[in-house]
Amino acid sequence: MIEWSRQGQIQQAQWRSESSAPAPRRVVTADDTLAADTAYRMACEGTGLLWQGDFQNARMLLQALMRRTDAKQAKSAKPGKPSKPSKPSKPSKAAAKAAEKLAAATPAEAFHLHRQAQSQRARVLASVLIPLEGDYSIGLRRAPDWRQACTEAWGPATGERTVATLRELLGVVGAHEWRKKGVEVPALGAPPRNRIHPHYGVFSPVRGEYVDLVATTALPGKVPALAFDIGVGSGVLSAVLVRRGVQRVVATDQDPRALACAQENLERLGVLPQVELRSADLFPPGRAPLVVCNPPWLPARPSSPIEHAVYDEDSRMLRGFLTGLAEHLEPAGEGWLILSDLAEHLGLRPRDQLLGWIAEAGLVVRGRHDVKPGHAKAADDADPLHAARAAEVTSLWRLAAA
Repeated sequence: MIEWSRQGQIQQAQWRSESSAPAPRRVVTADDTLAADTAYRMACEGTGLLWQGDFQNARMLLQALMRRTDAKQAKSAKPGKPSKPSKPSKPSKAAAKAAEKLAAATPAEAFHLHRQAQSQRARVLASVLIPLEGDYSIGLRRAPDWRQACTEAWGPATGERTVATLRELLGVVGAHEWRKKGVEVPALGAPPRNRIHPHYGVFSPVRGEYVDLVATTALPGKVPALAFDIGVGSGVLSAVLVRRGVQRVVATDQDPRALACAQENLERLGVLPQVELRSADLFPPGRAPLVVCNPPWLPARPSSPIEHAVYDEDSRMLRGFLTGLAEHLEPAGEGWLILSDLAEHLGLRPRDQLLGWIAEAGLVVRGRHDVKPGHAKAADDADPLHAARAAEVTSLWRLAAA
């Protein structure tokens, strides 16, 4: 619970955070009279600003906090003439020190500095808080009706008042719009039956190169009657395998949101009768002639549920897949590991380590198919990780039991 004072009375509400971030230690009410500079100072101090004014003004305040945070981080990352702050000496020294640290950083250190900056930015932007009524309605002037989006993300309303950050609410609404619109996946065929509708908290297949690898790599032997899809997510790879002629797919995931998302997508695409969805950590029982896995690509700790699709702490899922693959492959079967080498360019996991894990698991590499990503960040030289992203290659490793 969080507490705040309004008109001399103590108010309470349940704190809600998708990333399990702690509630602000100090919460004050804020409205349209609050200046952006004052709000930014309070946000940097860790104060939560419980909004009581016009809802659209809260959105404008969040944008103002974003501009100030991004400007500060940009100045810290790049040496040069500082703007005229109220206290020039301290920001100037901090900017110079941060710039020296970044310039001398290894790729791995630059990655961790980048994540640290993202975390600091997220903490500041999470300072604008919105009270929600027991049915997810927002009782502020000019507030939108986001009850459906909240229900999709969080489940049915319980009747209990809650407080969430405006930034998280915007993420809920953004996910709701993605779910309605869907993402076109050319590998699934012609429109309209080629769209994946991601749910809140489930990774969207916006990077199509890994899907294309599964859609175009030659199947082992004749078309297999059975395949395992480890970590089904949105269901896109299971759908591709069925469209390629695989008679039955057993797809696993340990995230209930992913399983619900996959079921809805596979049903919409008309392939659900050929897919069995199971709640499991990695493999289902038995063996298959084809086992496909697209684990998170970066060995780092996720800070929210959606980041579990990107970050795999200590390469747990990757190593678990490699370790258990041989005993779940039929004779002459193949395991398809879809993996980016971004971690190698960032100095987080060398290629020799990956090859060592493959050998230790009693596996051999039958072949590898590579593709260069086409996403926008690969060409954005302003991105702090541009050099690594520009060199990135996504691969489908064809693995077999030794």
